Amino acid sequence: MHNQKRVVIDAVKPQINCGEFFIKRIVNEIVNVDAHVLVDGHDVIAASVLYKHEKERKWSEARMHHTVNDEWKASFTVEKQGFYSYKVEGWVDYALNWQHGTERKIDDNQHVKSEFLEGIEYLKPLLKKATATEKEYIQHCIDVFGDENQYDKAVTEAKSERLHKIFYKYPEKQLVNTSKELQIYIDRKKALFSTWYEFFPRSSSEKEGEHGTFKDCERLLPRVAEMGFDTLYFPPVHPIGEVNRKGKNNTTEAKDGDVGSAWGIGSKYGGHKDIHPQLGTIEDFKKLVKKAKDLNIEIAMDYALQAAPDHPWVKAHPDWFKWRPDGTVQYAENPPKKYQDILPIYWESKDYKNLWQECLDTLFYWIDCGINVFRVDNPHTKPYYFWNWAISEVKKKHPDVLFLAEAFTKPKVMQQLAKQGYTQSYTYFTWRNTKHELIEYMTELTQTDQREYMRPNFWPNTPDINPYHLQGANESKYIQRYVLAATLSSNIGIYGPVFEQMIDDAIPGKEEYYMSEKFEVKHYNWNVENKLTTIISKVNAIRHQHEALQQTNNIKFCHIENDNLIAFYKWNDAKTDELLIIISLEQYYAQQGNVQLPLQELGVQHGHQITVNDLVTGSSYNWHSEWNFVELHPTLPFHIFKINK
Repeated sequence: MHNQKRVVIDAVKPQINCGEFFIKRIVNEIVNVDAHVLVDGHDVIAASVLYKHEKERKWSEARMHHTVNDEWKASFTVEKQGFYSYKVEGWVDYALNWQHGTERKIDDNQHVKSEFLEGIEYLKPLLKKATATEKEYIQHCIDVFGDENQYDKAVTEAKSERLHKIFYKYPEKQLVNTSKELQIYIDRKKALFSTWYEFFPRSSSEKEGEHGTFKDCERLLPRVAEMGFDTLYFPPVHPIGEVNRKGKNNTTEAKDGDVGSAWGIGSKYGGHKDIHPQLGTIEDFKKLVKKAKDLNIEIAMDYALQAAPDHPWVKAHPDWFKWRPDGTVQYAENPPKKYQDILPIYWESKDYKNLWQECLDTLFYWIDCGINVFRVDNPHTKPYYFWNWAISEVKKKHPDVLFLAEAFTKPKVMQQLAKQGYTQSYTYFTWRNTKHELIEYMTELTQTDQREYMRPNFWPNTPDINPYHLQGANESKYIQRYVLAATLSSNIGIYGPVFEQMIDDAIPGKEEYYMSEKFEVKHYNWNVENKLTTIISKVNAIRHQHEALQQTNNIKFCHIENDNLIAFYKWNDAKTDELLIIISLEQYYAQQGNVQLPLQELGVQHGHQITVNDLVTGSSYNWHSEWNFVELHPTLPFHIFKINK
């Protein structure tokens, strides 16, 4: 037989897979909880959200309020990193039910002496909980409810808002029903707001033809900081295999001097816990990490679980790889592509426990060297449950560590990786180019349950992807793509200096860079300053100054009468920072249109003056209408307006 209860709690949100996975927030972010709470009959009910941090014993409480159709809402703020639990509880509030019923009888001119005596029974227990001032008032109510000579005073108090507030503040919870507990994982702010810059350390030398070093990278740190990037991501910095090494432009045979792919990890010089000898020593690496932190830059490390044929693991742990009946090894393949320089790890190995532990120990090794951010290569080709375990084990000891999933693959695969614990996710932004595609994709990311667990990181380009729309594109297109990424998503990144120097030579018919840096050392003029570097620096500064751009989900697209113009409104949770962004998607010609202001969301009436300040040019405009004319030119194809009401 069930325990006696009357209140039904249903459809608690947010929750992922019926609570199987946690939702995600950052420190000081708001959690909005919705639930259906209902009861048989017509009694007054109440509900709360209970929540607590994993290290707290006592639950905190946020009272829910009824909106419509038995739907209830409440919000609370999470203040510490780690796990929080939350649940919804509901109860029949007999005291408020009494007050509501008594008030209706009084309004119907009924004599309610008996009801006043009942009210005394609801008031007496509150004397133990109330403050001194409240106790005086409660005792006053008890006195007048029990004295028929003070009937008129009793009527006044029974209907009073003050009494309602007392009953609301000190509910007597009877026959409470509670939903199951759900979880939230709270990260540091960088999980939600980060600005990434990627370059190959081996291409950092000032001298053409020389292999770059970590000391060369130190020289470039001020440039990265001045452009407004807070995360510097390096492709793998480990020894590169010499057996089956790839040559320039991904040829299968390396010539003398060819450096190979940085992702072909492992050689006679070591494996995943070692540094490529031409880059420097582990001490050089630690020094670089420290100097970067002094400039508020974190070094993000590539975590690529694969091995070159001459990786030390191959001899020490042959069971970690798949061998054919003829004694040859199974190389990595993604038909028709072949990766002869890489051996995929055999995750179904009988020795999987030692394999898993070594992979985890590798993470801990680099964390001890000062790394708190990992970009994980091809995570979708490794078991999901391995990631759940590995990320959980890291987070237990090092809650500051963040993981970015580099998985340009099927939607449900990307979503599953996010559910299993990845902090951030690569996305399809790279291929979303038209207004319709961008709005549709942003709606999916921000208006479905993906908003609760999948934090997008928008990259206009990567070493693997030279998108068709950037091949041969002009400066305006590059500006447009950067500003789209930087204003739509709070996590963004670029592969440079290829991006800002608009180096876009492609293999014909493919979205791949010709003579890709993945297979050779490049020489760049790192002192180049152009319009793109100026715009990137300015936009990154705006992102750091405006909380509306430090989150992704608070976005509303605005109607604008031109498919080559996209407009959207963004705001922070407190609505103390509100922006209107308008971007031209056309790279050659000026575009005009009328943008519709979201008056309801802004909380203003028709005809109310709104001042918009362009954060790039400094220009200001006074708008008095819901519809306002805008014109954008390829020379500066965007507005980032600060809204002042």
